Amino acid sequence: MAIEKQLKLLRQGVENWNKWKRENIGSIICLSRVDLRGANLKRVNLRGANLKGANLRGANLSEADLRETILIGTNLSEANLRGTVLIGANLRGANLSDTDLQRAILRDTDLSEADLSEANLGEAILTEANLIGADLSGANLSGATLLNTYNLKKAVNLKKSNLSRAILEEVDLAETDLEGVNLSEAELSKANLSGANLSGADLSEAQIQLAHLFGTNLGGANLSGASLAGTNLYKANLKGANLKGAFVANANLSESDLSGAELGGANLLRADFTRANLNKALLTNAYLEAAIFIETKIDGAVISGSSIYGINVWDLGGEIVEQKDLVITRAGEPIITVDNIKVAQFIYLILNNEEIRDVINALTSRAVLILGRFSIPERKEVLSELKNRLREFNLLPIVFDFDRPIDRDFTETIKTLAGMSYFVIADITNPKSSPLELQATVPDYQVPFVPIIQEGEEPFAMMVNLQTKYPWVLDTVRYDSVQTLVDTLKPAIIDPAIKKYNELQIIKADGLKIRDAKDFLSKGPM
Repeated sequence: MAIEKQLKLLRQGVENWNKWKRENIGSIICLSRVDLRGANLKRVNLRGANLKGANLRGANLSEADLRETILIGTNLSEANLRGTVLIGANLRGANLSDTDLQRAILRDTDLSEADLSEANLGEAILTEANLIGADLSGANLSGATLLNTYNLKKAVNLKKSNLSRAILEEVDLAETDLEGVNLSEAELSKANLSGANLSGADLSEAQIQLAHLFGTNLGGANLSGASLAGTNLYKANLKGANLKGAFVANANLSESDLSGAELGGANLLRADFTRANLNKALLTNAYLEAAIFIETKIDGAVISGSSIYGINVWDLGGEIVEQKDLVITRAGEPIITVDNIKVAQFIYLILNNEEIRDVINALTSRAVLILGRFSIPERKEVLSELKNRLREFNLLPIVFDFDRPIDRDFTETIKTLAGMSYFVIADITNPKSSPLELQATVPDYQVPFVPIIQEGEEPFAMMVNLQTKYPWVLDTVRYDSVQTLVDTLKPAIIDPAIKKYNELQIIKADGLKIRDAKDFLSKGPM
């Protein structure tokens, strides 16, 4: 039957056409380049037909059977294809702009290079569809199913499209431009969004568990209420993002940029923020149990009211602007709060660990602070032998090397360590090693200081004054070799230091002043 006859029959109405189609199974239908603008073809059966290049602009093809139909380059702009079955159809290069494809079945459909801008694909099924080069700008894919969609990431334009409630589980959208896209309540579990641009996107209430967002740009994105459990957000850009109330448990946020982000009320259980940027971030009332904060930038951040039981905090960068009422107890236990994240775990141990006193006592009765300059080879040998021999006496050596680059004040660090020590060994062989630090530390701590110096060297000028003024600074121990030092370690250093420590404990217990302490130590205990 020629094109004209088939076209005439089709124009007589869908009922007549479908009857003829049933009676002529296997007939070749060729309607290429026909003009059916605005035609009412609701529920028409055009399965397997050739409509290449046809003009169907504004036509009603709702609930039609267009399985395996050839629609290459066809104009379906503003057409109604609601509920239409297009399984296996070829729509390559077709014009589907402003087309209503709501609830259409487009499984295994070729939509490559098609114009779907502003199209309505709400609740459509696009499983295994080919969207290479398709323009989906401004399209509505709300509730659509895009499982195993072929090369969706190569679509020409997805900007500002509506993918709310879309099913995109395990879809590959790596390096895709999704700026401003609406993905609210979308299913993105295990999806690959690495390197994608989701700046300003709406991902509120989205399911993004176990997804890959390595290096993804989420700047200014709305992730409020989203689930990102176990998601890889390594080096992601979340600057200014809204994660309020989000579920981000077990997520990898290391080295990510969360500066200025809103994380209030978010569940961040066991989240890893190693070397992340949380400057000026808001973590009010967040759940941070067992979260990792190692070398994390947190200057100007607010964490008040957060639960921080089991948090791992090391070398935070910057100052937290507000950290009130931090809950250090786990759920179900009486609530105990502190106002400083850095001391939280220590306070918890003091309050809840019956052995903490033994731990503190063990530290102060075993720790030996070794001060000196050990970067040059001959000094390293002294340090190594000194540490090994101290361990043989069940002592715990803590080394402070003045040549080691550090990013905090020398004196404050030494004071902290000295205050925790049983006694201090100060190697003053090199006059650049420790003069200023000893002069600043010795007066504040009644801890035995044992200066040691190698034969042929002279102590710095103020050393004698320190020994005269402060009785807990012992006589300088001279040694001619490393072997001599370790061989005489117990009688020359350890025993005198322990004796002095015991005397100082009596002084401290009686609350004696320094002047009285001098008299006490010069005469000895009664």
